[in-house]
Amino acid sequence: MRQPVLYTLTSGLHGEMAPDARQEPFIQSIEAALGCPFDARGEDLAGFGQEELELIYVRTGGTEGFFLERVGQILPHLSTPKDILLLTSGQSNSLAASMEILSWLRQHGYAGEILHGSAERIAGRIRAFAESEADATSPAPAADLTEPVGPETFGRILAGKRYGVIGKPSDWLISSGVDQVLVRENLGAELVDIPIEELVAEARQGGPLTAPALKPLNRPRYGNKIDRGDWDGAMDIYGALKRLVGRYRLDGLTLRCFDLLTALHNTGCLALAILNAEGITATCEGDIPAMLSMAVAQARTGRASFQVNLSRIEGDRLLFAHCTVPLSLVRDYCYDTHFESGIGVAIHGELPEGPVTVFKLSPDGRRMFRREARLTANTYDDRLCRTQVIVEAPGAAEYFLRTPVGNHHILIPGKL
Repeated sequence: MRQPVLYTLTSGLHGEMAPDARQEPFIQSIEAALGCPFDARGEDLAGFGQEELELIYVRTGGTEGFFLERVGQILPHLSTPKDILLLTSGQSNSLAASMEILSWLRQHGYAGEILHGSAERIAGRIRAFAESEADATSPAPAADLTEPVGPETFGRILAGKRYGVIGKPSDWLISSGVDQVLVRENLGAELVDIPIEELVAEARQGGPLTAPALKPLNRPRYGNKIDRGDWDGAMDIYGALKRLVGRYRLDGLTLRCFDLLTALHNTGCLALAILNAEGITATCEGDIPAMLSMAVAQARTGRASFQVNLSRIEGDRLLFAHCTVPLSLVRDYCYDTHFESGIGVAIHGELPEGPVTVFKLSPDGRRMFRREARLTANTYDDRLCRTQVIVEAPGAAEYFLRTPVGNHHILIPGKL
């Protein structure tokens, strides 16, 4: 087997990563399983497409835009179409970012696969692709595990409802754009664009606030100390969002929350946790398909749901995580700081074990992934977003590694 070429993508938000990917035990274990080292070429992807066996190691979340800049413009000019192999670890939102990239590739007619799991499994897939290149054959196409969404599926379930898009979708949501006209025609919802600057001004101004009863501050287990100023700032964001909900007559919203890290030196994690508990659908990162998926779930079941990143797959065991969770869903919770930035007030919540549904509408609203599963455990790992749950979902790994509908998915208690 030829020496596989390894390119890397890393976000500056993840300062915990080693400068050289080959210093990571994760990469070293794969090299040991392969019996040969990678030809590591770092972040310079200008030569991508020139070698037979190439992998892009998506080291962290927030790298999807880098992929478009460095690889997206190369793909149309490749002389021979090839499978794009995305290598992922089980930390730092590596898998979630890879799912968004793979979703974009499929939308644009490119084949690809996420390589994830044990070193032995990853090495086996690399060998399989090396053999297929040598034989000039292509691996079997991935089975589509999504379902069509027709007029009879949900109908115009969100008719008459208004949902705010506060700031544009985050730059890394490269496969999650929506057509507002189709959203109104298919689901009945109206999307309302609101500048992020309006929220920032509202949060800085402050104002009267009827705060819900919340647990007192605690010492974070993994993050930095949270002081009274951090808490007050997080509550100012909540108050600002509530005023925007009233001003624009919103039933829900999605927030380009990472802009608040620099503008307010805080996050929207606590605010979104409260809003969802109050029945106002609220998602982060400006993810409109996730917001609409949550809104459909709430309209169908009357319950809030949990917007999640998929962080790790071990057979049928899926580890989902995010830094905000509806407080109405948890049996207990404590506070930590936001995982990527180490600031603000994030939530480590514990959800009840039992039946759940993993759900996501495609950006065009024509397909969906819906799988009944079971939440079996809560975990707390310093290398992941703060609320972390393990879900048993037999057969779902194939979908997430080969045909995902974007990054974020929705976890709904019970059936949908």
